[in-house]
Amino acid sequence: MPFNFESYLGVHEPALHLRAKRAQILASNLANINTPNYKARDIDFTAALKSARSGPGARSMHVTHAMHIQPEKFIIGSELKYRNPYQDSLDGNTVEHQVEMAAFSDNAMRYMANLRILSGKFNTLRTAIKGQ
Repeated sequence: MPFNFESYLGVHEPALHLRAKRAQILASNLANINTPNYKARDIDFTAALKSARSGPGARSMHVTHAMHIQPEKFIIGSELKYRNPYQDSLDGNTVEHQVEMAAFSDNAMRYMANLRILSGKFNTLRTAIKGQ
């Protein structure tokens, strides 16, 4: 019976990639907290993960040539969206420090949980291979 890593690792592998990309987006928001007219962005994680799990055919845009660059506004089939601020600022910046830090912390915690689950799965495989 052949072994399939994709089915064994389940949703955790694409979730790890999405969490890493979301961390970059949230860090960019925090880095631009004092930039006038900067608009905070984020992804709909659930929609992006659903799209990533359904395969490359479900993506709305894809690279067709090695020299093409995938547009920044699409993250694994999910559109990069603007975050609505709770309170308007005078300079037009929509980054709210508390909201971004909470989202970044939550994302980091979930990233670590995905890593621990994947680590456990690989440890199980190692034990099965070694027989100990």
